[in-house]
Amino acid sequence: MLELIFKSRPRYYVWLCCLGALIGLAFCVYLVQVFCGLAITGMSRDVTWGFYISQFTYFVGVAASAVMLVLPAYFHHYEKFKRVIIFGEFMAVASVIMCMLFIVVDLGQPQRALNVLLHPTPNSVMFWDMTVLFGYLLLNMVIGWTTLEAERNGVKPGGWVKPLVYLSIVWAFSIHTVTGFLYAGLPGRHYWLTAIMAARFLASAFCSGPAILLLLLLVLRRLTGFEPGRQAMKTLATIITYAMCINVFFYLLEVFTAFYSGIPGHQHPLIYLFTGHDGMAWVNGWMWTAAIFAIFSLALLIPPALRHNEHILPWALAMLVIASWIDKGLGLIIGGFTPTPFETFTNYAPTLAEIIIGLGVYGVGLLILSVLWKVAINVKKEAGTFELPAEAGK
Repeated sequence: MLELIFKSRPRYYVWLCCLGALIGLAFCVYLVQVFCGLAITGMSRDVTWGFYISQFTYFVGVAASAVMLVLPAYFHHYEKFKRVIIFGEFMAVASVIMCMLFIVVDLGQPQRALNVLLHPTPNSVMFWDMTVLFGYLLLNMVIGWTTLEAERNGVKPGGWVKPLVYLSIVWAFSIHTVTGFLYAGLPGRHYWLTAIMAARFLASAFCSGPAILLLLLLVLRRLTGFEPGRQAMKTLATIITYAMCINVFFYLLEVFTAFYSGIPGHQHPLIYLFTGHDGMAWVNGWMWTAAIFAIFSLALLIPPALRHNEHILPWALAMLVIASWIDKGLGLIIGGFTPTPFETFTNYAPTLAEIIIGLGVYGVGLLILSVLWKVAINVKKEAGTFELPAEAGK
C-alpha cells in the first residue's frame, strides 16, 4: 500500500518538503547537542528533566487516547467510530515514535538508549515504560495496517486481529499509567507525589488526545472532503467534554489538598507556578492562560447547543489542547523541580536549541502522520468507503 503515498496533489508534497526542512534544521542543532552536550539546554544539576521529557509525557497521553475510539467501537459496538478508528491508530503510531525520539534527544548521547535493552532492570519503572511503549507501537502498527489492507480488499480482518484489539485497549491504559508512576514514585518531588498522578494523566490524555484527533479530522475534511460522520464527531466531542471535566476536577483536588492541609511542600510548587518566587517567573503567564482556557473550553463544550456547533467546536477544542499542553507540557516539569528538595529555587526555561530540536521531533511526527493518513485516505477512495451517505452522517 505504500505506493498510495505518491497519489496526491502538489500541495501535499510541498507540505512534506516543509516538514523535511524543519527536520533537517533540527537535526543540525541536535548534532551540536551531541558534540557539545546537554549544556546547550536549560537543564542543570537541579533540573534534570526539561522540555524533552515534558513533551514525551504529553504525547504518551496523545498515543493512549486512541482507546477512546477503539473501546466504544469494539466493546459497545458503536459502529460510527469504526470509520475513523484507523486515523486514531495511526495518530497513536506517530505519537509513540515522537515519545521515543524525545527520550533519545534527552539522553544526550543516543547510544545510551541501548542500556535499557543491554542491561534490563525489571525493578525500574523506566524499563517497563519502554516495554509498554514499544508493545503499544507494534500493536497499533499491526492492527492499523491489517485492517486497512482488509478494507482495501473488501474483506473482514482475520479473526486473530480482534484479540489484539482488545489487548491494545488494556495496553493503552498501561502506557500512561506507567508514565504516571515515573513521576509519582519520586518522593522528593511534592508536586508529583500524589496517589492520583496516573489518574490525572489518563484524564488529561482522554480529553487532549481526542481533541487533537477531532481537530485534525476537521482539517482533513476541509482539505480532502472526507466526512468522519457528524454523529461520530458529536459523540467524540461528548467524550472529550466528560474527560476534561474529570481532568479539571482532579487538578482542583490537588489544589484543595495543598492549601487546606497547609502542607508547605505541596503549596510551594503551585504558588511558584502561578505567582513566582521573589517576583514573576516566566511560566506564570502560561499557567494563568491554561487556567483561563480550561474554563472557557468547558463553558463552550458543556452546553450541547454550543458543543455541536461546528463553528464554535474548533475554538473550544483548540483552547482545551492549549490548556492541557501548558499544564502537562510545561507546568508539570517546572512545578516538580521547583522548589528543590533543599527548598531552593532553580529557574528553568527551555533554550532556543531545545525548542528547535523539539519542533524537529514534532516535524517527524507530522511527517509520519501525513504519510499514514494519506495511505488511509487513498485506500478508502479505492475501496469506495471514502464517501458517506448523507443520512449516515447526521
